[in-house]
Amino acid sequence: MSRVARKPDTAEQQPEPLTPDEEAVVRSLSRVIYALPRAIDADMVREQRMSLVEYLTLASLSEAPDRQLRMSELAASVEMSLSGMTRLATRLETQGLIRRIRSEEDARGLNARLTDAGLARLEEAWPSNLASVRRHFLDHLTELDLRKLAAALQNVAT
Repeated sequence: MSRVARKPDTAEQQPEPLTPDEEAVVRSLSRVIYALPRAIDADMVREQRMSLVEYLTLASLSEAPDRQLRMSELAASVEMSLSGMTRLATRLETQGLIRRIRSEEDARGLNARLTDAGLARLEEAWPSNLASVRRHFLDHLTELDLRKLAAALQNVAT
């Protein structure tokens, strides 16, 4: 008796088409994923002369134990490559906002530490970021249950 693989039924292979509501959500979310960071970045650059990724980098460090993270962890926290984070860290270090120091756990690794000047700069930029996030995003979600939305988006992200 030969073992020949049975070809699956074509109905089993085809995904269910999106409903009009599902299609609208997917398309809108795709636009938001690209438009929202650009809008917030433009506001931050105009009002604070700080890019959104610079702000997010300082914010990530401010929330970390001892205000420091390994460079690889910092890059991951803002969705950047390690080489991109290295270039950004050089700019931030030149401005006195962070310091790069040898890791105590791994002498080969570097940590980025938020300086007092970096924390002050973050606090200065925070109102602009908050206003931009509200204007471009949160103010448009008045009828939604934000806890459910946050949970759903977290599920998608993991």
